[in-house]
Amino acid sequence: MLLSCNDSNSKVKQTTPSESDIDSLKTEQSSTETQDSIDEDSKREFPYLNANNAMEFFLQYEKQHKENKVRIVTDYGNIDILLFNETKFHRANFIFLAKQHYFDHTQFYRVIENYIIQGGSTDDQDVMDRRRGIGKYLLPTDTERGFHHDRGVISMPSSDRDNPYKLASPYEFFIVLRDVHELDGDYTIFGRVIDGLDVADTIANVDTDDADWPLKNVYIKRIEVLE
Repeated sequence: MLLSCNDSNSKVKQTTPSESDIDSLKTEQSSTETQDSIDEDSKREFPYLNANNAMEFFLQYEKQHKENKVRIVTDYGNIDILLFNETKFHRANFIFLAKQHYFDHTQFYRVIENYIIQGGSTDDQDVMDRRRGIGKYLLPTDTERGFHHDRGVISMPSSDRDNPYKLASPYEFFIVLRDVHELDGDYTIFGRVIDGLDVADTIANVDTDDADWPLKNVYIKRIEVLE
């Protein structure tokens, strides 16, 4: 006679794992996760940046990466920027992010005619993931270099969260389209447009909503580091 699944003779004896078995499993899993983390970190060329290590990282990075010209590539044309050596941390940060392709497919997300175009962010999840992969940090303001918010300069906005000292938000920037000296002292000027200011003017003239966000997305295709 064939036995059914419910027949008592067919049941497999079940055992409950002991506390020591569970502890052993947890230890093994934790060890595996730690090793995975170490392996992942060992594959990285640069550390995850944070408030504790960012300044030292850029202090060393700027010594090895002396490039000071970049090209912002958009559907409206190119904007070439000369980055100032005087603001070395901000120059190094911008070169680093460009080389990490952070700016690829970000947007000019705030544009105001005859005032500014602000870029380097987007609501795209891929860009947010890119940020997390680089790290979370701010840069100190560097406003005593004799630069002014004249037409054509590029400046770094401050983070608007828990930031009484207006530390700079390293992933974003804005280009000034007219003299706005009332911004002096609050935001770090770290370069100026040397070609393509007319492109910035064109971008500033696109139609926007009430929050100054373009009705049609203005993408930054990429930012190239020039020799």
